[in-house]
Amino acid sequence: MSELSHVDDSGAVRMVDVGDKPVSRRRARARAVVRMAPETASRLAELPKGDALGAARLAGIMAAKRTSELIPLCHPLPLTHVAVELQVGDGLVEIEASAETAAQTGVEMEALVAASVAALTIYDMAKAVDSGMEIGEVRLLEKVKE
Repeated sequence: MSELSHVDDSGAVRMVDVGDKPVSRRRARARAVVRMAPETASRLAELPKGDALGAARLAGIMAAKRTSELIPLCHPLPLTHVAVELQVGDGLVEIEASAETAAQTGVEMEALVAASVAALTIYDMAKAVDSGMEIGEVRLLEKVKE
């Protein structure tokens, strides 16, 4: 189990010690997709709860800032930038989230949490008109350390 960064040799979970690592600029991008009926996608701006895309963008940004409160072993990071972009297609919403920091550890969890929470927000906003939506394809696209 020693190859798992958050597990010690005895199998106990632990927070990774990044104290000896130098501070460096780090970026990450993540993606999620919400699949839905084509008519739901075309109605997103008119949903009963309001602007679903704007709400999802804001929810994703807010979630990235709270990642260490949601994922138990994540370090709290001073985020220098978070962006969440949503593209409506035929029967889907594609979400791409990016996060940046100057720190001793990466921001991939922040980008993944932003994309996931934005997708969950789209689902919440549209569930009254489309019970068949699916959230999927949540994945890390890029992780960069300068």
